[in-house]
Amino acid sequence: MNFVSDLLKWIKAVRQSIMSNSTGLFDELEGCLQYVGGTGGALAITGVAAATAYYYATRPIPEKPLVPLDNQCPIEDGPEQIHVSKFYKEAKDGKYISCISDDARTLYQMFRKGVIESNNGPCLGWRDNSHSPYQWMNFNEALLRAKNFGSGLIALGLRPGPRTFVGIYSTNRPEWILFEQGCYCYSLVVVPLYDTLGPDACAFIISQTEISVVVVEDDKKVNLILDKASKSLRKLVVMKEIRPATHQRAKNLGIELHTFDEVEKLGASKNFPEMEPKPSDLCTVCYTSGTTGNPKGVMLSHMNVVSGCVGVLLQLGPHKPRVGDVMISFLPLAHMLERCCENAVYYNGGAVGFYSGDIKELTSDLKALKPTLMPAVPRLLNRVYDKVFAEAERSSVKKMLLRMALNAKEAEIKRGIIRRSSIWDKVVFRKIQEGFGGRLRLMVVGSAPLSPTVLTFCRAALGSLICEGYGQTECTAPITLTVQGDFVPGHVGPPVACNSIKLVDVPEMEYYASQQQGEICVKGANVFIGYYKDPVRTAETIDEDGWHHTGDIGQWLPNGTLKVIDRKKHIFKLSQGEYIVPEKIENAYIRSMYVEQAFVHGESLKSCVVAIVVPDVDAVKLWAIQNGIPGTLSVLCNNREVKTLILNDMLRMGRETGLKSFEQVKDIYLHPDPFSVQNGLLTPTFKSRRPQIKNYFAPQLDDMYKHLD
Repeated sequence: MNFVSDLLKWIKAVRQSIMSNSTGLFDELEGCLQYVGGTGGALAITGVAAATAYYYATRPIPEKPLVPLDNQCPIEDGPEQIHVSKFYKEAKDGKYISCISDDARTLYQMFRKGVIESNNGPCLGWRDNSHSPYQWMNFNEALLRAKNFGSGLIALGLRPGPRTFVGIYSTNRPEWILFEQGCYCYSLVVVPLYDTLGPDACAFIISQTEISVVVVEDDKKVNLILDKASKSLRKLVVMKEIRPATHQRAKNLGIELHTFDEVEKLGASKNFPEMEPKPSDLCTVCYTSGTTGNPKGVMLSHMNVVSGCVGVLLQLGPHKPRVGDVMISFLPLAHMLERCCENAVYYNGGAVGFYSGDIKELTSDLKALKPTLMPAVPRLLNRVYDKVFAEAERSSVKKMLLRMALNAKEAEIKRGIIRRSSIWDKVVFRKIQEGFGGRLRLMVVGSAPLSPTVLTFCRAALGSLICEGYGQTECTAPITLTVQGDFVPGHVGPPVACNSIKLVDVPEMEYYASQQQGEICVKGANVFIGYYKDPVRTAETIDEDGWHHTGDIGQWLPNGTLKVIDRKKHIFKLSQGEYIVPEKIENAYIRSMYVEQAFVHGESLKSCVVAIVVPDVDAVKLWAIQNGIPGTLSVLCNNREVKTLILNDMLRMGRETGLKSFEQVKDIYLHPDPFSVQNGLLTPTFKSRRPQIKNYFAPQLDDMYKHLD
C-alpha cells in the first residue's frame, strides 16, 4: 500500500512539470492506482507502470525552433535597415551564399553531386497511365541519357556555349530533365515556353532569342508552334508520336522534325566532348507574362539558380531533402519555383516522380507515388480546405469531430509538435493524409499568398512541415521563407541566405521605411542579370546600387519576418499565380457600348476577377425601351436581364481583344453613378483612385466573391 501511495505522489509531482494538455493520462493513472491501492492488485500496478513507460517512449517531442522566434533576422548597421539571414554567418558583412561546396557551383555540378550522394539511386519516376505503378530511372542512366541528348543537339547543328538558346514546350515529364541536363553538358541556355503565354508570345520569344531548335511534347503543341512559326526556327524535336499531316505541314514550312529518341541515339553515336558551364554563364531565360506588351525574358546564371537552391536548403535545416526522399512534380517546370525545388532534390540525392499530365488525376498520382516532399500553390490547398469543410457541413457529428481535431492538433503545433500519429490523425485526418500519399513530411508553398486559416488547417490536417515563401522569377524564385518552429501564419518569414532585403519609401501610397513599410527591394547572389535585350526595363527594375525593386509593398513585423501587404503598381496575382493588369482589362471592357466606366478587382486569395461597372445611360435605356423594360438607370442596374446583357457584351469584347480566360471577369456589380473627382473616386487628371474605389465598393466586392466561392 505504501508503494501505491508513493507512486501517486510521484505522479502528482510529475504532472506539475508536464504541459497541461497531457494531464488526461495522469488522471487515468491516478484513478487506476486508487483502485489498485484498495485491492493490492500487483498485476494492475505492473500494467500501469507499463502504460507509463509506453507513454514516455512514444510521446511527441516538440522540435526546437531553428532561430529565436522573436528575433528571426539580423539588421546590418546603417540607416537603410537592411535585413539579412541568420543562417549564414557572413550575411551581416554584406555577403551572400552562392554555394555550399566548391565542387557544386553550377546546375551541371549539382546533378553530379546527387549521383554520388544517392549511390546511383532512383532519380526520375513516371507512370504510363492512372492505373499503372511508377517506374524509375536511376541517376547514372539519367546522366548518360542527358549527355547523349545534349550531344544530339550539337549534332543537329547547335554550337556549344552560353550564347546558344534552345526552347522547350512541354508539361513536366522525365524528358524535360534529360533535355535540361543535356543542355548543361554543353553550356546551352534553356528557354521554356508554356501554354498561358499564348501563341503570339511564344512566337515573340523564339524570334527574340533566335532559337533554331525547340523540343516539343506532342502533336498539339507542334501545331501551336507552327501556327506562328518564326523565321529563326529550323528544327523541332518531338517527344511523342505525331500525325503524318503535321509532318507534312512542318515540311511545307521548311522545318525538320526529329523524335526525342532519334536525337538521343544520334548523340550517343557522335559522343561530342562536354563543355561544362561556368557559374557566371547564362543558365536560362525565363519569360514572365502578365504585364502589358511582350513578355520579359529574365536572364539567370548558374550562380543565380544554385544560390537560390542552397539558400532554401540552409533555411530548411534538418528538414531539407535527403537520400530516400521522393518529390511529386506537377507545378510547371517552365517556372522557377519548380525548377529550383527539383534541382535541390537532385543535388541531395533525392528522387522526383512526375504527375501523369492531367491535374484531375493528381490525387491518383499522389497515392501511387507516396511522396515525402511537395511544392504547392495556394489554389490546391484552398480546394482541399473547401472540400473538407463542405463535407463536414453535411453532418453535425463530422463538424464537431473536425473542430475538436483541429483544436487538438493546433495546440500541438503551437508547442512545436509535427506528427501524423495522434488519435485525431487516425480518426479524422487519415483520409486527407492518404490523399497526399500518406508519407508527406515537407511542403513548400509559394507563387501567391496563402490564407492564414488555410495554412493552419493544412499544417494540422497533413501533419507535415509546411513552409511558406515569397519570391519572384527575377530572384530565381526564393526571397524569404518561413522557418521550422514558427507556426504563426500571416507572414512569409525572414530573408534566405542568398539575399538581403530593404524597404524603400513609397510616398504616393503613404508607405515609409521609417514606419517599417515600403517597397521590397532585394540584393544578392540570386538577383537576375537583367531582362534579355531590354536595357530600359532592366534599368527601371535594378537600380545603380544593384537593388532589385520588386514592386511589392512589404512590412517588417517585430520578430524580423516580412509581410507582403500591397502592390506598388496596379498589378496583382491570383491564387493560381497568374498576374493580372486591371487597366488592360478595363480598357477592353470600356469598348462595350453599354459600359461607361469599369473597375476590375482581384485578390491574391481568389482565383478570378470581378468588376464594378457604370453603365452607359443612353445605350442601356435604349435597349430597355426596345425590350419593354421600364425604369430609371438605378432600377435597370438591379435588373437581371440588363446585367446579363452587359456582362455578355463585356466578355465578347474581352475575347475580341485577346484577354485570357483568367483575365475575364466572373461577375459584375452595376452602379448608376459615375466615378468622379467630386465623389473622390477619380484624380484631378481623371485617373481611377483605385484604393478609394476598392474601399467604397468593399461590400459589393465581398458579396460577389461570396457568391462565387
